[in-house]
Amino acid sequence: MPEAPILGGGTAVKKVKLADAAFGARFVGPLVHQSVRAEQAARRRGTAATKTRAMVSGGGAKPWRQKGTGRARAGSSRSPIWTGGGVVFGPQPRSFTFKVNRKEQRAALRSALSLHAERGSLALLDASAFTAPKTRQALDLLDDWSSSAPERPTLVVLAPGDANAALSFRNLARVAVLTGESVGVTDIVGAARLLISEGALDALIERTGKPRAGVGEEA
Repeated sequence: MPEAPILGGGTAVKKVKLADAAFGARFVGPLVHQSVRAEQAARRRGTAATKTRAMVSGGGAKPWRQKGTGRARAGSSRSPIWTGGGVVFGPQPRSFTFKVNRKEQRAALRSALSLHAERGSLALLDASAFTAPKTRQALDLLDDWSSSAPERPTLVVLAPGDANAALSFRNLARVAVLTGESVGVTDIVGAARLLISEGALDALIERTGKPRAGVGEEA
């Protein structure tokens, strides 16, 4: 059963056992890749647009007569081959989203969480240690953790009620702060280490579709 330390006040207090169903799953690369592609595609705005020859103003009159000038025939100055003309097959507003089944999404999330648990780059945060917003306290906590975990970028996953901790971590360089409901597979696999508050842990495990049994037991 995977384990993770609980960090608070800048030191590792104790280790707890994590739910094997959510943090001990086999890593499935294709599912993770598919979920990352879907999340990144959903974040694209898809607002790029160009004007076709029908949308460009002007060009109503024929530039010159059809024959007798020695030049190539032309019917409009808004032709795509003219400077200032319309664009052929240019981008138009569209949606890039595509569907990933719920089972696949949950399996990808379990894979990403389990990868951090296996590497030892996952820890739990005692958010109650932050009685007030203190960036120095957050920085010291991460620095103390660096001896046993990779360096930043770090992803901090908090519960909506962990306001003081969120204010403490959000200004640190290469540290991202998200809630357990909004964090995605892309955010998890893109982080060198993962710090989850005890309040956000329930939301993450619920999203994996697995029960919480076994979480919170002291090692």
